[in-house]
Amino acid sequence: MLDKNLANEILTEATSKGADFAEIFIENKDSSSISLINGKVNSSLSGLDFGIGLRVFYNGKTVYAYTNDLNRENLLKMAKEVAKATKGNKQINILDFDKKDYKKIGIHKAKILPTTIQKTKIVDMLKEASDSAFNYDSLITETISSYIHSIQDVCIINTKGTFAEDRRVRTRFSISSVASNETEKQTGTISPGALMGFEFYDTINLNDLGKEASRSAVTMLKAKHCPSGKMPVVIDNGFGGVIFHEACGHGLEAIAISRGDSVYTGKIGQKVASDKVTAIDDGTILNKWGSINIDDEGTEAQKTVLIENGILKNYLVDNFYGEKIGMKSTGSCRRESYKYSPVPRMRNTFIANGTDKKEDIIKNTEKGIYAKYMGGGSVNPATGEFNFAVQEAYLIENGKITTPVRGATLIGKGEEVLKDIDMVSDTLSHAEGVCGASSGSVPTCVGQPMLRVSKITVGGRS
Repeated sequence: MLDKNLANEILTEATSKGADFAEIFIENKDSSSISLINGKVNSSLSGLDFGIGLRVFYNGKTVYAYTNDLNRENLLKMAKEVAKATKGNKQINILDFDKKDYKKIGIHKAKILPTTIQKTKIVDMLKEASDSAFNYDSLITETISSYIHSIQDVCIINTKGTFAEDRRVRTRFSISSVASNETEKQTGTISPGALMGFEFYDTINLNDLGKEASRSAVTMLKAKHCPSGKMPVVIDNGFGGVIFHEACGHGLEAIAISRGDSVYTGKIGQKVASDKVTAIDDGTILNKWGSINIDDEGTEAQKTVLIENGILKNYLVDNFYGEKIGMKSTGSCRRESYKYSPVPRMRNTFIANGTDKKEDIIKNTEKGIYAKYMGGGSVNPATGEFNFAVQEAYLIENGKITTPVRGATLIGKGEEVLKDIDMVSDTLSHAEGVCGASSGSVPTCVGQPMLRVSKITVGGRS
């Protein structure tokens, strides 16, 4: 994507005023989306984005610039401007480039490029999902079915000799069903995705997904209001892991650790969770939505154990913030596009399987709430305080899941919730999402087995 000689010129110019390190990030991204409302095409968008970012380190600081004008003179001019912003006294020698093509050597390969599929076929698939959702119940008044894909080719070149190229192909489907009566509406949504090509659609059943979205919406429309108070809460597997991601995961990213903005700063080796909790961030899971071959500094992805049996073991680290806290990169540096300077971010973050059985967790809960699907929420990253909506919930009475309830919210602090997890099942699953932070929005997976928090504040109606 860039000639080695020109890359050398850019890096040499960028470090000419004494910078410690320089890095080029090149991106060529082809993306497309199609959305249907009630089975009719609402939007169809396609686009190409191409550009280059240049980052330098000096005296513990960083400077970042980007452009989509790849003319040689413009790139060298950008490098000079970046160099002017640095004040250092180092003279570095650029190492010989070790070029690696992760499109060939990486494990996450796309078998069918989405760009080879006709849009009429995609529209027919989305209509099928919409029809399935509508036919579930007469209470369904609206459906939104959508398709997205992106093919992102990247190249990372730096003064330490990295020259890495990679291709990331992601595909995602979403179906939302709205159930309505005379006074209100409820929505159910299912949104699976993968680091795969169009073959992803061989792994899911659109009819079943449409029915499941509608089932959730209709169930909540007929549900009574959730009671409030502090009580045991059983959180189901999959997207239930969003609580750990938001309330705890962000506090384990090195950017927060280096600034002292996290409750987990300086706590490696200390007990921060229940013995039942082992939490992992893994970028190597084959074809998972949040997986990567390499991060956006060119570091190979790895599996990072964050918490093991309640003991804090690691943070999510990149090269820049890793230097500040004295730790090596965990291959966690990510960004939305060349327009963003990268920072350490989560990939596939989950609580690992435990030894309890799902049925035993319910059976041993005399009175509480069962959160089947989690919704959105808000979190204070510095304190871990959170407030999450529950998309679909039920009462647990005398060890049985009984009445559906709506309007439930979970309120608490991440570090307290981790310590109050007293049962963890062996039913681990993952769910796909998009995480926003200072380096933009990136694909991430959350996950967990079904687990129980012994006490948590539930917001509802008294």
